[in-house]
Amino acid sequence: MPPKSKSKQTDIHRWHTNYAQYRQPVNFRDTWRIFRIMSEFVEGYEFMNKSHNEVSILGSARIDPRSKYYKIARELGALLAKNGHPVITGGGPGIMEAANRGAMEAGGKSLGLNIQLPFEQVLNPYTTHSTGFYYFFTRKVMMTTPAHGFVFFPGGFGTLDELFEVLDNIELKKAKNVPIVLVGKEFWAPLLEFLKKQAMAEVQSLKQKDLDLIQVVETAEEAWEYLREAMKREPHDSGVDCDNSVCKMRIEESTDWRIFRIMSELVEGFELLSKLKNEITVLGTKSIKEDNFYYREAYELGKRLVKKGFSVETGGGHGVPEAANKGAFEAGGESIGLTLRFDGRESRNEYLTRHQGFFFPFTRKLILTAPSHAFTAFPGGFGTLHQFFEVVVLMQTRKIKPMPMLLFDSKFWKPLIEFVDEILYKKFNTIQSEDRHFIRAVDSVDEVMKLIPRVK
Repeated sequence: MPPKSKSKQTDIHRWHTNYAQYRQPVNFRDTWRIFRIMSEFVEGYEFMNKSHNEVSILGSARIDPRSKYYKIARELGALLAKNGHPVITGGGPGIMEAANRGAMEAGGKSLGLNIQLPFEQVLNPYTTHSTGFYYFFTRKVMMTTPAHGFVFFPGGFGTLDELFEVLDNIELKKAKNVPIVLVGKEFWAPLLEFLKKQAMAEVQSLKQKDLDLIQVVETAEEAWEYLREAMKREPHDSGVDCDNSVCKMRIEESTDWRIFRIMSELVEGFELLSKLKNEITVLGTKSIKEDNFYYREAYELGKRLVKKGFSVETGGGHGVPEAANKGAFEAGGESIGLTLRFDGRESRNEYLTRHQGFFFPFTRKLILTAPSHAFTAFPGGFGTLHQFFEVVVLMQTRKIKPMPMLLFDSKFWKPLIEFVDEILYKKFNTIQSEDRHFIRAVDSVDEVMKLIPRVK
């Protein structure tokens, strides 16, 4: 595990100062900003509509060209290109460069979806087609919406965020079942063990069928054979909205409809955010009941936050979100729920003072993360991990200010924290030393209250 700070006060000071150099993921108080977001969606969809049968390859920008994983990614890029599959990457160095290089050298289509960062993310020279993004969430929609398969190489927080986003969307039936390949057992085995023993066995936030979506391989040939066989069994349809008839449409047939609906959700979401202040976001599984320890602690946290002048924001569902909302509601405070809609229906708890439903997971996630002053993640599954790592990535890349990212119950989260420290940092060097300090485990509501910023 990462070494403990010399004092809690040091961590608190580090989190509470020097905010001016950072931004929110989106300034929701700037109404013109929504047009920049929508322009990225329009340009992104137009760019992606020119390709078909894509496979996304994701992994660290820090993987050295001498690494065996660089060579495997390059070989896989070539195999995909030779078999008529354009390769999508983030367009940067490392694994992304390797996959683009293999595809380009094999005469195939090599796509790069670049992101504007203050460091490290320069478009590699091996893309045949590329476009750039300012916002992480618009870029990730383009990387994940059309792909017929995903291959994840060793990476850092960004790779974990992308992996859990894909898995979460499939679990929610907001994306089609597509093959998901992880390259390198030495890297991925500890994470899969954590998901199996902690998320699935302890809190039942995952089922075996969720983990069966994943295949671990060691070579480019194994990856290609699995992708080829899986794509034969499950012909992919590009629509992501798989709980209604739009699943039967290709992206180009539904882009106009999609753009207007996205814009509507963002406008409504920004309007809601403009009415809120001092929000703390609470994440966690929906699978627990009222007699569960985590439910009781989340309820207590909701009460304590309200008494200190905070409002409580959750995904609005049952389990941990319900407990936190209930505590806030019964303490007479602001209790916000941002839910997902399925076929016009949504599941939400009864303890909300404000509420908004979303059709698109990515618009909901943006509104859920944009204004918060701190995050507390109780034990959960793909959704909890996806939202948590997304915010960690935004802090790591200086897209948002640093804030407490607290994992509740150190015993539950210990294997994940060890994976970050031992595998990402020490063995593969896909994160830097200071990145480890974005994540901290806590064991009580008292600890949470001491580490979150004071109400201004």
